Amino acid sequence: MQYEKNSRLTVKRDGKAIYDIVLADSFAGLPKELETLNPAGRKACVVTDSNVAALYLCEVTDKLSGCFRIVTSYVFPAGEENKNLDTVRGVYEHLIVNRFDRKDLLIALGGGVVGDLCGFAAATYLRGVDFIQIPTTLLSQVDSGIGGKTGVDFDAYKNMVGAFHMPKLVYTNLAVLKTLSEEQFSAGMGEVIKHGLIRDRDYYDWLTENRDAVRARDLDALHLAVQESDRIKREVVEIDPTEQNERATLNFGHTLGHAIEKLKNFSLLHGHCVALGALAALKICEARGLVTKKDVTDCEAAFASYGIPTRVSGISADEVIRATKNDKKMEAGVIRFILLDPVGHAYIDRTVSEEEMRRALAYITVPEQ
Repeated sequence: MQYEKNSRLTVKRDGKAIYDIVLADSFAGLPKELETLNPAGRKACVVTDSNVAALYLCEVTDKLSGCFRIVTSYVFPAGEENKNLDTVRGVYEHLIVNRFDRKDLLIALGGGVVGDLCGFAAATYLRGVDFIQIPTTLLSQVDSGIGGKTGVDFDAYKNMVGAFHMPKLVYTNLAVLKTLSEEQFSAGMGEVIKHGLIRDRDYYDWLTENRDAVRARDLDALHLAVQESDRIKREVVEIDPTEQNERATLNFGHTLGHAIEKLKNFSLLHGHCVALGALAALKICEARGLVTKKDVTDCEAAFASYGIPTRVSGISADEVIRATKNDKKMEAGVIRFILLDPVGHAYIDRTVSEEEMRRALAYITVPEQ
């Protein structure tokens, strides 16, 4: 399968363009992309975390300062544990003190935590202000930065408080992926591979065939991987912007993955937990005759080849099952599960039993070493 590079994907709703996803290899083109937002008379606040601020805040604010009337920044400590309402409160206070009004906007500079939190602040400050996404991790470039799902964690419950609020622009600088740790990069690949599994078998095969170039972070290979993942997510979001039906298929691997993530106290990265959940879901599919045993072992090998863990220790199947019942994907007391029939096509299933989950979890859980 051959793919052609595209630098722009447009997300539409009811046939009308909502925003563009721009793929670039630097921040140089950012000012040009902002022109359609009429920035000259507006204020902008860059919301970021302490890790990203040290790498890119100065460069990005320098690009923005020639566009907006005033540019401020709000930096919070990095980490999932800070994706909460207390941090959002800090953003609100910053905006109020600096007299941001409804014509001003926020800029999310960072990974999924930053994007989700900044987007939620934008959705709720003054009942909604504009925001743009500048995703700096692979996971945020292919998943959380696209589609307008925003939110924060509440106590131990992931993304329990949130809103749908579409960005005005997603500006993706692929070169920043070269600064990611191997662990962060492999976590992003968990979501990338998931996209192929749920919607495009050819793309899934391309990812396995071009593993060496992608893992080497060759910019051409990264461009195509991010582009095709973004294309898949765009297609699903356009069909179902507020997750009433089709968009739920993007949650393949998330039902069990979120439970694992919570039980491990967020010590495992989100993309790794999604991959573990996806493997367990594939075992359910195999038991139902929807995929073959080879499909499962091939997927496990694909995850492993990108440095993604395929086993988890220190938790039991029963603990995971109990945790799924507190997930927001529950509907009228029934777990909404995403399965494949076959690889490359996902569907929503509401009949997965606890015993099916228990057998599947036995495949990915191992005793504490």
